[in-house]
Amino acid sequence: MVKNMRLLNAALTSLFLSATSAGSTHDKRMADATPYPWPAGSRLLQDLGFMAFTLNRGETIMPTRKPRGRALTRTQKAANRRLARRRVRIEQVNSSVKRCRIVHDICRLRKAGVRDLVMEVCCGLRNFRTRLTPWQVMV
Repeated sequence: MVKNMRLLNAALTSLFLSATSAGSTHDKRMADATPYPWPAGSRLLQDLGFMAFTLNRGETIMPTRKPRGRALTRTQKAANRRLARRRVRIEQVNSSVKRCRIVHDICRLRKAGVRDLVMEVCCGLRNFRTRLTPWQVMV
């Protein structure tokens, strides 16, 4: 298994694709090893795999975890639901990239750089499809 990290903008187009890593590599380690110049005022929606990852010039958005032995407040639950709706859209983008079966199925291409190239082409095709039929901007 291999994995990549992608950064999406509000229009759900891929802006950045990291190098392909082994599936056993932790997400935080991949994020630390991938140099990406974050624009000032960026907002990063992240999950628990990036718990200690922070932005220098931006805001990090994460769901609120339930405290042990207590419940979340109504405002915290509402905020988590809003984030969950945004994450569903991101997962839909992931599945639309995997529409290209070469990304979804087992890739036996072992030559150096080929897996990166395959993922780049599939993300580019997804961006092309988005430009032809754009989605609603994610709020």
